Amino acid sequence: MIGLGLSLAGKLLGKGKLSILIYHQVLEKPDPMRPDLPMAEKFDQQMAVLARYFTPISLDQALHGLKSNALPDNAVCVTFDDGYSNNLTVAEPILRKHKIPATVYVATAFSEGVNMWNDRVIYLFSDPKCNCLTLDGEEVALEDFAQRRHLAEFWLQKLKYQPVQERLAKIESLYRHNSLDEEPPLMMTPEQIRMLSDKGIAIGAHTVNHPILKVLSPEEQKWEIENSKAQLQDWTGSEIHHFAYPNGMLGKDLDEDTVEYVKQAGFHSAVVTNWGTSDHQTSPWLLKRFTPWDRNPSRFMARLVINQIRGYGCHQ
Repeated sequence: MIGLGLSLAGKLLGKGKLSILIYHQVLEKPDPMRPDLPMAEKFDQQMAVLARYFTPISLDQALHGLKSNALPDNAVCVTFDDGYSNNLTVAEPILRKHKIPATVYVATAFSEGVNMWNDRVIYLFSDPKCNCLTLDGEEVALEDFAQRRHLAEFWLQKLKYQPVQERLAKIESLYRHNSLDEEPPLMMTPEQIRMLSDKGIAIGAHTVNHPILKVLSPEEQKWEIENSKAQLQDWTGSEIHHFAYPNGMLGKDLDEDTVEYVKQAGFHSAVVTNWGTSDHQTSPWLLKRFTPWDRNPSRFMARLVINQIRGYGCHQ
């Protein structure tokens, strides 16, 4: 009864609004360095909620509904960022089970065996064989996972807004000075991306190197945007229509020029990470996203309905 009541509230008060959920990974087993990521069982429960009480649609269907101001009630899209292999091996079977369309945005530089920079940083602190690291000339002891997560987050924030090559060089230096091996590849290969596309999951672009686009020159931004699209079209044999801005906070990570470059590259839509919903007044290149991280299915649903009713922020 609670679920039906929440669903009705969403239909009545959230009419004409689109929720887009953002995920990254769906894990087979717990990861103490990534405790907020959903396990397969939890993701299955969440998709069951969407299938029963909402109307999951593809991004193409969403764009048509937004343009014509004719979205179905409780419309929701499911998206994933970056291109992790568990999107194919863990998430896709669950999505297929519940008949839910999805889009996976891929950062193409990490599809050839080298992990994303943030995962490489996390692995520096998560390797169980390592109890001490040399960081900027200082010996730092590694203790429990709470402390390791804190240190990893500090370095992620420290490196995030550095130019791409400086960021990568610093990470290489950290690995070299600490004589650490690489974490096994976490990302899909081009063959796996093609396989996911062939299974009916839409593939979107997420740049090549996952930089903060706003800090790049116009030429660098265009290269990242256009080349990611070209690579993915080559790998999948399909047109790539959708884009996700790395990090994705409007004003902080991208600006109006970035949006214009995405339009010029021929994308039909682009998503940000600003919370909220989108409606027929929202720019298709500034679609908002939101994901409740509640472990309880009822709370997951309630928070999603509240987001539909209230939304966050203003139209762009």
